[in-house]
Amino acid sequence: MNIDYKKTEKELYQPKTRPSIIDVPRMLFIAVDGKGNPNTSAEYSSAIEVLYGLSYTIKMGNKDVLEYVVPPLEGFWYTGDDSNGIGEIILDKNKFIWTALIRQPDFVTTDIFEKAKSALAKKKPNLDTSEARLETIDEGLCVQVMHIGQYDDEPATVAMLDRFAVQNGYTIDINNTRRHHEIYLSDPRKVTPEKLKTVLRLPIKLS
Repeated sequence: MNIDYKKTEKELYQPKTRPSIIDVPRMLFIAVDGKGNPNTSAEYSSAIEVLYGLSYTIKMGNKDVLEYVVPPLEGFWYTGDDSNGIGEIILDKNKFIWTALIRQPDFVTTDIFEKAKSALAKKKPNLDTSEARLETIDEGLCVQVMHIGQYDDEPATVAMLDRFAVQNGYTIDINNTRRHHEIYLSDPRKVTPEKLKTVLRLPIKLS
């Protein structure tokens, strides 16, 4: 039986449509950094291809260790300004500083990762894997919610998260190390925009 984190760790991947507080545990990821509008950036498209290529190379090469479903694409988003994360900061997509990432099982070591990079480079020599890295992320205390609908409608949901945090004694804690986080549960090629499911998560701290 394939392990599917979306089903075994529902608190992380299947929050309700009303906000909640969560303490996110340490997890292992493959990550790629970049800048610019994800809708128009060739850099972003390349990063996604690298992430999926490496993730599936690791999965197929280690079936004897663990059978699992490759987790969904995620993204950390930041604009580099002084905003605290309220909805308006995500309107100008050209200002985005992003980290695209896909979670990995805990058995993945640096050696396994490097072997996957070599294998993918041989299979797709035109794909630049040099910017990909293996990273453990300890996200910590956050407020999250399931956003259903278009990505462009997220600002209202982010503002709702901000209000919920304040009402419960917290403030949004976005900075250059803690960022707006999204988990993409739907394939936009197969799901209509109004039915897209995206986990929105913001770091918080006590007021």
